[in-house]
Amino acid sequence: MRFLVAAFLFSACCWGQRVDFLGSVVDHRTEQPIPYVNLSFLNTLVGTSSDENGRFHLEIEKGMLQKQVHISSLGYKDTIVLAQKILQDKKVFLKEETFELDEVVVNKNLGNVQVWNPISSYSITSGFDSSSTPWVLALYFPNIGASKKYVEKVSVFFRDNPTFTREAAKFRLRFYAVDPTTKEPSKDLVQESIVLEANKGTDYTSLDLSEKRVKIPKEGIYVGLEWLFIPYNWYRKDEKDAISNSPRVEDRFAPTFGGVYSKNQNHKVMVYGMGEWREFKVRSQDNNDNLIPAISVKVTQKLK
Repeated sequence: MRFLVAAFLFSACCWGQRVDFLGSVVDHRTEQPIPYVNLSFLNTLVGTSSDENGRFHLEIEKGMLQKQVHISSLGYKDTIVLAQKILQDKKVFLKEETFELDEVVVNKNLGNVQVWNPISSYSITSGFDSSSTPWVLALYFPNIGASKKYVEKVSVFFRDNPTFTREAAKFRLRFYAVDPTTKEPSKDLVQESIVLEANKGTDYTSLDLSEKRVKIPKEGIYVGLEWLFIPYNWYRKDEKDAISNSPRVEDRFAPTFGGVYSKNQNHKVMVYGMGEWREFKVRSQDNNDNLIPAISVKVTQKLK
């Protein structure tokens, strides 16, 4: 089974003359460019990301200029701006998000080690693709027990994609607290932009987080995988329309994250796109397991 983010369908209803929607995203205070900012046209499946230099470019129907664009980036406040204004100004200013630092933890005080959702490359049975607009795929890990726990290491697994020929693809790793009311991802627990690479021929990548001291809140934690719609990740896939069976060409963006079926009902999966979170559920054929992204988390427990 293959997950297409485009399964969440929204109608754009804009046809006719096409225009180049381009510009740059900069810090409101310093006017320095902000890389890897996601821009999504609300209520559509159209979007892009800024590149390493904060620049973005997307060819769109002229009618799309009357739509609102949701702009989001780690460490900055989400912003909604009319597309026409963005094209006119050629520049988007983002304001920094204020946050409080968690307590400092000395590593020698950490003791017991646990691995949440242990995975091997042989257990990868499916994958998660992305097309049309940038998304974040997030997996929930509950914090069971009263002890303080910290993220020590995260491993993200991939599925081979022969259509993508570049040697590596970039993605961003995110960590979210849990909203106590909605149970959805809320604030970022790590404000630093962690951009990793999925290298071709490599089953997974791991990140040591012991020095960042990421404390897991009592409600648990979401680990998010964010696609970046940049030229570095782009590839084109030829396929047939599911209804008409006629050939079609689709723009896609790597990487393809691995997927596994889990019996653990606590592993809730959420997808963020076009300005809101939605729950994602795919059941196995026997209806006993849920498809989840292949993310494994090593956790240390603070000794009393």
